[in-house]
Amino acid sequence: MSPKTPEQFQEIREEKRTLIMDIALKYFASEGYHKTTISQIAKHAGISKGLMYNYFKSKEHLLSDIIDRTMEDIGRYFDPNNDGFLTEQEFELFIRKLFNVLREKIDFWRLFYQLLMQNEVRQQLMKSTLGPVKNPQDVYSNSSKFMKVVTEIMVDYFFRKKERKPEDYDPVLEMNMFIYTIEGFAMMTVYMDEVDEIYYEKTINKIIELYK
Repeated sequence: MSPKTPEQFQEIREEKRTLIMDIALKYFASEGYHKTTISQIAKHAGISKGLMYNYFKSKEHLLSDIIDRTMEDIGRYFDPNNDGFLTEQEFELFIRKLFNVLREKIDFWRLFYQLLMQNEVRQQLMKSTLGPVKNPQDVYSNSSKFMKVVTEIMVDYFFRKKERKPEDYDPVLEMNMFIYTIEGFAMMTVYMDEVDEIYYEKTINKIIELYK
């Protein structure tokens, strides 16, 4: 058997990191983040506790990486051509893709939302996700590097809309309302036992109509 290349080693490492994060998410959601130990996760992943620290420095880093990975998975649909400029067409595509992903990976998202409901996780969550802002200049204070870019693009999108809106249009308020709407509908989507496909599509179309 020929020796593995650095690329192959990196691929194997990323596969193991993904496995660990998936196992950790299940434990965090079912047992609670505070009660779950690195030893439990390591045992389920088939590695030693010591080796776990070669992949993640701490349980806090593991949680942070789970949140960041999830946000980045969503963000792939946010600015598909990576030009830092969100068009109306890209905005619509993002919303449709977002809710398709929620439906396709419903079991994962149910676990993720169970994790987010835990008090211990909320502070870490606010460091990594897009939340409501008061001033555009302050949107970068707590979020991860990736979410800073997403927030910057989002702020630009809603401020550009001001040119064709009434004088009392408030782009920051509009953006926050969009965030609240998306987060609320996403949670409802995750916990729906049955979905009326026609009504579901109408709701998505209405969100697009309101904020496009």
